[in-house]
Amino acid sequence: MMLTFFNFRRAVLLLLFFLFYQALSFGQTNRLLFKTSFGDVKVVLYDFTPNHRELILTAIKDGTYASSFFNRIISGFLVQGGEHDIDIEKRESADPLQSKPRLAPEFDQRAFHKVGALGAGRDDNPDKASFLNQLYFVVGKPVSAVDLDSLEVKKGIKYTASQRAHYLKSGGQPRLDGDYTVFGEVYEGLDVLLKISKVKTDSLDYPIVPIQFTLTVLE
Repeated sequence: MMLTFFNFRRAVLLLLFFLFYQALSFGQTNRLLFKTSFGDVKVVLYDFTPNHRELILTAIKDGTYASSFFNRIISGFLVQGGEHDIDIEKRESADPLQSKPRLAPEFDQRAFHKVGALGAGRDDNPDKASFLNQLYFVVGKPVSAVDLDSLEVKKGIKYTASQRAHYLKSGGQPRLDGDYTVFGEVYEGLDVLLKISKVKTDSLDYPIVPIQFTLTVLE
């Protein structure tokens, strides 16, 4: 009888985990693998931010991320990779046409800056448009109800009950919401990402020991 009950309970727990994962990835088509010396990080891309999803999928196919690095790391804030702000500025300054290609933002209440969120970096352009080849992960910090109340007033936004619950339980970077596009999230390997976020860096937030990653699409 005890063995039967144990098996039943185990089956229920497995079913709940499966349903939770299905709910997380429902309707989401594409997944990515970030392979690092610290371990693997797996990400699901949001179908409701289609332009950013297609941008990174095309970049991977074209080899843009064939040899990339996490080149800006701030503990409690983010882990950023791809093309660095400084390199983008140098490249664009040297362009005789002075072109600054950007991707228009895609804001959606389902996509917010919780811990493990995957976002697109940008400069201070007024359109809040994203760089084409820069990404970041949120590692975040604790968030209080007072923080969220203050941000709602300051930014003129309203957090949903689900967003509030997530921020209050797990933290994040809600001050970035509505300013930077989030287009995916980590579903496996968050511990790897948090380890990376704690490496030693120099005064410009570059990691002392370079951290390379390879980025591929999971079938």
